[in-house]
Amino acid sequence: MLAATVRVTRDIDAAEECVQDAYARALTDWTTNGIPLNPSAWLTTVARRLAIDLGRRHVTHDRLVPLLVADLDGESEQTDAGDVGDDRLRLIFTCCHPALDLESQIALTLRFVCGLTTSEVARAFLIKESAMAARLTRAKKKIAISRIPYHVPDAAELPDRIEAVLEVVHLVFTTGHTAPSGTSLVRDDLTSRALQLARMLRDLLPEDAGVAGLLALILLSDARRNARVTQAGSLVLLEDQDREKWDHDFIREGIGLVREALTHRPPTRFTLMAAIAAVHAEAPSFSETDWGEIVAIYDLLVFTWPSPVVALNRAVAIGFADGPLAGLMALDELSGDPFLAHYTYYESARADFHSRLGHREQAFASYELALQLTNNAVEREFLQERLARFTTGGAESGPSGASEQRHHDQSHLTPTRMNYIRDSKETT
Repeated sequence: MLAATVRVTRDIDAAEECVQDAYARALTDWTTNGIPLNPSAWLTTVARRLAIDLGRRHVTHDRLVPLLVADLDGESEQTDAGDVGDDRLRLIFTCCHPALDLESQIALTLRFVCGLTTSEVARAFLIKESAMAARLTRAKKKIAISRIPYHVPDAAELPDRIEAVLEVVHLVFTTGHTAPSGTSLVRDDLTSRALQLARMLRDLLPEDAGVAGLLALILLSDARRNARVTQAGSLVLLEDQDREKWDHDFIREGIGLVREALTHRPPTRFTLMAAIAAVHAEAPSFSETDWGEIVAIYDLLVFTWPSPVVALNRAVAIGFADGPLAGLMALDELSGDPFLAHYTYYESARADFHSRLGHREQAFASYELALQLTNNAVEREFLQERLARFTTGGAESGPSGASEQRHHDQSHLTPTRMNYIRDSKETT
């Protein structure tokens, strides 16, 4: 709704007000007349009409009225799924304008494309809500003052924006793949939206290796959706998942895209992450996973895109390839990173390796800390169950695969025995 209304107002603040007014009118109208057959189209149409009225009232102050009129000429008010998807892509490209700093681009996308509240965006950036509200206001004001156009840019403009656009689509997916908070592990609305946007980008830039890699990553990660939780909604670790429940059509499409993307040199970070996912997807079972190849891909990924999370996932992969002691030593090397000091999955990985080594006290302490650091109810239930094993005197049995708890199983999304590593090493 917001994306479709911004097309009319050319102003995010004004579009937000019109959308809120449309919801308010629905509360009154639907109570009297009943819910319409297509609530989404009703709301979008009302919001756009309110936007037109707003533009007419302020016509003398609106320099963009000619554009508004041109957009409405011959345009249907009825909104279909394709139109909404295209509007979302336009809004992403608007938010990812190079005139804005990267943090503002990401914050705007989280707020207006992911639908997160200002408080949730602030939490993601580890800053106060008031500071994030001010940042968003400044960014929207810059869009208005700079007259940043609301459109998918021309081919010549794409290189300056595509990296940020890929990042925010990836961010939409990862936010949905394992929700930072709430009662569900997955937010289907966000993962489906990210997949739709990635396919649209693929149509727009069919030769771009980064786009192919991102689409492959999303497909291979989302392929496991139906196996990641039980019918009761409890977390199922990668090693315990029923691979028959994986979406094998997604896997075949994703692997094909990985192969295509790896023909471009050097491989992008999304391509390498998708290659990791492909290794997992093609392994007949967890025990047959080629962890050595996964570690090798992580070595390339750390070189291509060094980040604390990549280093963490590499350490976990080392633990599965060379044993829990090697994994724990690799995690200890990251102990000084301030980001990982408050990261749930760092502590849960430490807890897992300590548990497998029989270090009960250390495992208990790390599980407790991991529990304090997560706001997702499904993850909390999983960690509480792990802690209960210690308080009841039970022993931890087998590896818990802590790294699969979040979307960082993206990094465990890998290729198989298809010489991905050999080719990538030659590139580096």
